Order: sequence, then C-alpha cells, then structure tokens
Amino acid sequence: MNATKFAKGAIFPIAALIVWEAAMRIGNVQSDSLAAPSQIAAAFYQALIDGTIPRRTGETLRTALTGLALGGGAAVIVSVILGLVPAAARLMQFSIEVLRPVPAVALIPVAIMTLGFGYGMGIALVAFACFWPVLIYGHSAIVNIEPQLLDVSRVLRLGAFGRVTKIVLPAALPRYFVAFRLSAAVALIISVTVEIAANPLGIGHELMTASQSLHPDLMFAMLLWLGLVGWAVNAVLLFAQRRLFGPAAYSASLQ
Repeated sequence: MNATKFAKGAIFPIAALIVWEAAMRIGNVQSDSLAAPSQIAAAFYQALIDGTIPRRTGETLRTALTGLALGGGAAVIVSVILGLVPAAARLMQFSIEVLRPVPAVALIPVAIMTLGFGYGMGIALVAFACFWPVLIYGHSAIVNIEPQLLDVSRVLRLGAFGRVTKIVLPAALPRYFVAFRLSAAVALIISVTVEIAANPLGIGHELMTASQSLHPDLMFAMLLWLGLVGWAVNAVLLFAQRRLFGPAAYSASLQ
C-alpha cells in the first residue's frame, strides 16, 4: 500500500522533470539562473563525492540540533515551573507575549555583534526560535494533566522533584515529543536562513555561494538536498513518536 501511494505521488514530479529536461534540450537554453535536471544531478553527484554535501550537511545539522536541544531543554524546565506555579505563569505572561513574536532572524545583527560568526551565533538563534513552541506546548500539556495524578503524588508524599520526574513529565511526554518534532523543522529553517543571510557555514551558505557564482546546477542540487534532509529528519522523528507512544502520539498531535 505504501509503495503504491509513493508511486502515485511520484508521478507528477517525475513528469515535471521530464518536461523540464526536454524543454531545456529542445530550446537549447543557456541560462545563468536555470539548469536542466541532468545538469543538477551531475552537480549533486560531484558535490557528494568531493565531500561538499556531507560537510555542509554536518554543519547545518550541528547548528540545528544543538540549538534545538538547548532551546527545547530550557523550555521544558521553564514550562514545568510555569505549569506547576500559577503565580509564576501570571508574572511571566507579559514577557512571554512580548518576546515570543520576535522573529529569530531579526536578531541576526545582535547575534553578529555579540557572538560573531560561527556556530555560536547560529545555535543561539535556533535555540531562541525553538524555545517558544516547546514552552507553549509543554505548558499547555502540564496544566491539562489529570488532577487525579497530582493527587496521587500528594498521597505518596512525593517531593517537588519526585512529583515532576515521576508524575508530571511522564504524563506530558507525548506532547513534549510532538513539540520537539515541530521545533525540529523550525530549527532547520532558522539555521539555513542564518547561513544564507550571514553565517559562512552549512547548506544555506553553499546554496548562496552557488547562486552568487552563477552555478544554478549546484544551487538547485543543494536546494533539493535541503528538502530531502528536512523530510528525513521529520520522518525519523515521526517514526520514533509512533513507536514510543503509539495511539497517544496521535491524540497528542491533535491537542
């Protein structure tokens, strides 16, 4: 069934590639902004064997995943505090609502001035962007935990740490995982955007360099690879979510 669905879904893109290739060859198009699929495939293969794609992919994933871990981890801690201490949630509400809408890319000039170019800048911006989805989703998960579960922790006379580790986090874990899966896409988007705009690292920088040096074949090859990387990251996380949480993963995604 999955193979049939995949085959049906591939019909349109394959047909589009055939038409694209034929139009470029029949029209004998020579362009600084377009390339035939065969040229893109050749550029992709060359970038693969000379190490450009593995190196740039590693740089982008290092920035994205490290920023996701730092920003998401901080958001888990803050969301637990806000979820269990209503007074803290009310105190922080204004600050959260003011900072949350700020686009991470708007902080690029600030990050350059304070952190300079390199991994630190990209990781900081990714962490900022990933902090908010995990915080909002995690806080919602905690405030909606069944009150009976918290009553159990009181009956067992669990301390604050025991209540969080044995009751709160296990109950909220499916929704936290959904938040991290959604934030993974945000992490990849922000890391590549920062690379295109300022940071001389990763897939985004290679894509921009190819564009500026009038190599559309390599530019489209990197763009295609970026889409495949994003699809692979989401597929791995979605598979893990289903394996770890089963039906709970579906219900968490809907909430």
